[in-house]
Amino acid sequence: MAATVRKLVVEVVEARNLLPKDGTGTSSPYARADFDGQRRKTRTVPRDLNPAWNEPLEFNFPGPGSGGIDPVAGEPLEVAILHDVRVAPTRRNNFLGRVRLDARQFVRKGEEALIYFPLEKKSFFSWVRGDVGLKVYYLDEPLAPEPDPPAADPPAADAEPPPKVDAPPPAPDASPVCADADLPPVQIEAEVPETAQGTPPAGDEASTEKPPEGDAAAPTPATQDAPVMSSEAVPASDGPASEISPPEEETPPPPAPPIPTPMPRQVPVPPRPAPPPPDVPMERSKHDLVDKMPYLFVRVVRARGLPAGAHPHVRVAAGGRHASTREARRGAFFEWDQTFAFARDPAIDSPGPTLEVSVWDLPPDADVSMADDRSFLGGLCFDTADVHARDPPDGPLATQWYRLEGGRRLAGADLMVATWAGTQADEAFAEAWKADSPSSSSFSAAAASRAKVYVSPKLWLLRLTVIEAQDTLTAAPPRDAGIAVRGTLGFQSLKTRTTPVNRNGGPAWNEDLVFVAAEPFIDDDCFVISLEVRYGKEAFPVGSASISLAAIERRVDDRKVASKWLDLLPSDETMRKVGKRAAMHMHGGRLHVRVCLDGGYHVADGPPYASSDFRPSARQLWRPPIGVLELGIVGCKGLLPMSTADGKGCTDAYAVAKYGTKWARTRTISDSFDPAWNEQYTWPVYDPCTVLTVGVFDDPLQSLPPHGEKDGACSLPMGKVRIRLSTLENGRVYRGAYPLILMLPTGAKRMGDVELAVRFATSGTTLDVLHMYGQPVLPAMHHLRPIPSVNREALRLAAARISAAHLARAEPPLRR
Repeated sequence: MAATVRKLVVEVVEARNLLPKDGTGTSSPYARADFDGQRRKTRTVPRDLNPAWNEPLEFNFPGPGSGGIDPVAGEPLEVAILHDVRVAPTRRNNFLGRVRLDARQFVRKGEEALIYFPLEKKSFFSWVRGDVGLKVYYLDEPLAPEPDPPAADPPAADAEPPPKVDAPPPAPDASPVCADADLPPVQIEAEVPETAQGTPPAGDEASTEKPPEGDAAAPTPATQDAPVMSSEAVPASDGPASEISPPEEETPPPPAPPIPTPMPRQVPVPPRPAPPPPDVPMERSKHDLVDKMPYLFVRVVRARGLPAGAHPHVRVAAGGRHASTREARRGAFFEWDQTFAFARDPAIDSPGPTLEVSVWDLPPDADVSMADDRSFLGGLCFDTADVHARDPPDGPLATQWYRLEGGRRLAGADLMVATWAGTQADEAFAEAWKADSPSSSSFSAAAASRAKVYVSPKLWLLRLTVIEAQDTLTAAPPRDAGIAVRGTLGFQSLKTRTTPVNRNGGPAWNEDLVFVAAEPFIDDDCFVISLEVRYGKEAFPVGSASISLAAIERRVDDRKVASKWLDLLPSDETMRKVGKRAAMHMHGGRLHVRVCLDGGYHVADGPPYASSDFRPSARQLWRPPIGVLELGIVGCKGLLPMSTADGKGCTDAYAVAKYGTKWARTRTISDSFDPAWNEQYTWPVYDPCTVLTVGVFDDPLQSLPPHGEKDGACSLPMGKVRIRLSTLENGRVYRGAYPLILMLPTGAKRMGDVELAVRFATSGTTLDVLHMYGQPVLPAMHHLRPIPSVNREALRLAAARISAAHLARAEPPLRR
């Protein structure tokens, strides 16, 4: 993969309603952007209070190998608007305002949108007004390959020195000093310091025309500095002086004084803000809210020296529990690379004093108790008291080769194994097979029972504004016929009102249709707009056009996006009648629409009274988090049986916690009415007026036969608990049992209790939290351009359906 470098691009579009500074009611503003010690400027727009620049400014991300740097860990960006005093001098301060953006507001190229930020003051007594429109995004550019150094040509052995060229006579228009050929060399040397004192600055010297190389006249003050600025060797005296005085008797001139260079200007670097607590990896929590559960871990990696035609699997047994690996992958060795975890709590299933690891030439689901001695390839035995204890800060334990013993078919076979004692905080615990996991022979069912974290898709509102249509009908429509426009996005289909056909002009609607779209947008995802003639209950399609979701413009405010005319292609019914080749030359009319993705709205996928997130779709509008929410799911007590297995009731329970866009699913504990999970999860909190939801479900896949799995099986709910964050005290741990109530047709029924531990810790001051209570819950677009109430419930149901389909496509899926 080619190396890349990450760049931050700041497009300074325009500014509006700036403050006058030049005393005549105008300003000459320019924008200056600072990022990580790098400074870029735009051009100056003279005498304009609403300047437009449309200039992109590029910055490099700090640190080596910036192509892999997460933009969240970057520096803040500061964009200042200043008045150019060179165009219009002023006695007042030239500061017009500034904007400081956090690195969390940087988005990848393709997700940017034009946002107008209000200009902020530099100090309390500053006077600013207006706003500036910016597009901020980052991209990865491939590094240009370094050019190969040119090969040095070997010097020619017979090269002759260049012939000496006599200096030409001085030009007739030379200066008076240069025309005086009888000036003694001593006087020239005495005037060198005075000439050096009058040396013009570097900018003037660069604009001075360079004299020809063969000029033999005395150098002018501008040419006196040429030997100092040049890196080539230049004779100390000119042509006429060498004719008057021989070179061996010539007195060398004194060294030229140093040329004054401008002092480097230091660019003020904004201080690096400390990363907030929510940016810490969520899965590496301290597990201080739940009980520690000791486990015995066994990792089986590979084996060598086994028969070539064998189909081995490894069986691990401890404390009355046993587990088997899948069939080995063939290669240079027999590979498994599986980890097993056995509970060591005496109250549950304490493993015995020994740990047995054996290798069998049998299928993984075979009964080894009925196998003969030829199927046994060897085994190991460990004393659990001598197993090394590993804490989470320690690195992974190294594996070792152990000689297999007891096998009669072969000798000299080895097995690579690692054993250690740990807790549920161990990094190998998530992917390990647990002793309390379902004993299903299907590996897909076993993988679906593990603890996982899921993320909901980012949802956007797609707004279609249908303005008018032209050239829509080629034949006279029936009487009382109407025409309408239909938009289709996946399973969502909406149409405008039916307008009577106007023979004098095209129909006009000026109506908005709002849909829900989910990221990521790919080129295959298209939004279809069709025109249809409706006569009674029947609809006859006239033509349609499709727009790629990735090409739709995004906005975060109520500004109007550019409208477009769409050429409608013939419908599928028309193509079937006249043929596809003939239909390509037909014209279905033109449709005038305006399409955009509204990022200033919050798309809710749950009921408003239990919402856990109110952030808008555009990440540029997100506020910084104000704290961290920690949840410990301890376990359940007294659950009721949900299914029947082997003539007795059983429950395979797991819990799901949802807050924001993150879903946390615990592992499934089979056949237990008192499951103990002891898992801990963390979420960043952006608004205290939100609700945490925890639900307990029965896993249907574990109650099915091994070959009776159904993809459409739904989990059976057993009750849920909702906790409002505004009722929690800062930093306090709330641990207790909450009843699980399930609503049945016969009434409410208590299904058991769930034990939870909750802690909400704010990262800022108390005033910051109080300030959040004074802000509106929903983003500003919900108040500037509210969604009609008749569409809110339909949009919420569509968002919930999209989120459920997204979670069902995960592996393992999170089912309904």
